[in-house]
Amino acid sequence: MVLLLLETPAGYALFSLKNKKLLKADADTIYESFKEASDAARQVDLTAFHRFKDTKAAMEAATELTEGTVGKSMKKFLKKSIVDAGLGDSLAVLDKTLGGNINKKLGIEVSVLSESLKEVMRGIRLHLTTLIEGLEESEVKAMSLGLAHTLSRFKLKFSPDKVDVMIMQAVGLLDDLDKELNNFAMRLREWYGWHFPEMGKIVTENLAYAKVVKHMGLKVKAKDTKFGKIGVPEDIALEVQKAAETSMGTDITDEDLVNIHTLAERVIELTEYRASLAEYLKLRMSAIAPNLTYMVGELVGARLISQAGSLMSLAKHPSSTVQILGAEKALFRALKTKKQTPKYGLIYHASLVGQSAPNLKGKISRVLAAKLSLCCRVDALGDQVEPSLGKEYKEYVEKRLATLEEGGMRGMTKGISKPQQGKFEKKASGTVKYNTEADAVEEPVKKKRKATEEAEEPAKKKKRKSSAAEEAVEEEAPKKKKKQQVEEEE
Repeated sequence: MVLLLLETPAGYALFSLKNKKLLKADADTIYESFKEASDAARQVDLTAFHRFKDTKAAMEAATELTEGTVGKSMKKFLKKSIVDAGLGDSLAVLDKTLGGNINKKLGIEVSVLSESLKEVMRGIRLHLTTLIEGLEESEVKAMSLGLAHTLSRFKLKFSPDKVDVMIMQAVGLLDDLDKELNNFAMRLREWYGWHFPEMGKIVTENLAYAKVVKHMGLKVKAKDTKFGKIGVPEDIALEVQKAAETSMGTDITDEDLVNIHTLAERVIELTEYRASLAEYLKLRMSAIAPNLTYMVGELVGARLISQAGSLMSLAKHPSSTVQILGAEKALFRALKTKKQTPKYGLIYHASLVGQSAPNLKGKISRVLAAKLSLCCRVDALGDQVEPSLGKEYKEYVEKRLATLEEGGMRGMTKGISKPQQGKFEKKASGTVKYNTEADAVEEPVKKKRKATEEAEEPAKKKKRKSSAAEEAVEEEAPKKKKKQQVEEEE
């Protein structure tokens, strides 16, 4: 007889196979044998059943089964049902690793799982509620759903610290605070600048400017004001006091000063709240995505998560999408106009991309995005607290950047030949005498043009004489003809 071990959401079940012919039958024959519940009852019989106490026990048992180990509950169940009962039959198990561990720990003979045994177990699962008394189908469905949810939470290590919605809200508020702080600070400078315009160039930081306005008040009190209480350096305080003596600003009333003080207090409060919010965001990012935070920082990492929608969504994105995340408008505009697509989005603000040369930013952003996508998947699905993977990948990207920069320098110096540097040899020292024979004056050489002109002059004269003789001969010829005609007429 063959015993079949079946794991269900309700507990462990041990069945004995009555019809041994099914071990050599084909799939169609086995299906016909388990077509109805009455047919299944004739083929197999329930030997023992162990029910789980609660969902926690079911989750522990499911975890042990996925790892292929024999837990305490299964070990007690098999020992009580097979070893103590004296059953010498072989046991059929679906998982090969689990069967090997059962054989080692309990010494039970485990049979080789064949295709026919798989079909038999499938038939048992089809009529599970009928074969096991006291088990209803609705109960099994509820147990399956609860076990699936519990196992998923356990696998993903779901906890309140892993909620990334808080990060999205915090980084959104941080961006809004930056805009509002900038508007308030500019309004304060412009408003108080009518009274003391010179102070705007002396105190450049917005928080320090608001503190000085609140602490000093009117510019007339600048001499008696102690700026050291609010952390202003002495040199800046002296400049403010000198500028207040020769200020060209207009006078303001006490009511105007009250409103200016209120605005200065708002700037100080918002600046302090922004600092605390930035610290909160840093701690949250370190807890939820330590590897991502180590690679690009908490601000860029939080913006990437906010742009993707969640850390899980960011982990599902390929590296090419992570690279251009935040540049969607530029991407679709480039696709529409058939131009070059953007090489980077929010990842451009990372320190690794910012410190690279302009012609290498595209390559470095691609390498960084490839490593970031792996870090996001580890952060979303793993349970690491330390950024061990982030440290390794950041070192790799830095080495890659150094290699690319070295290659660029080699390309710039390619084709440039170095000058030959020979060894300097000092000439033998000695007195050099003046050579008087070298002072002979040479006759100037006639120019070619003059020589050719002198050679051409006699030739021209000859040509002129010959042409004159020819003209004389031509003139004498008609004269002779006239004489002959006159003689003939006479």
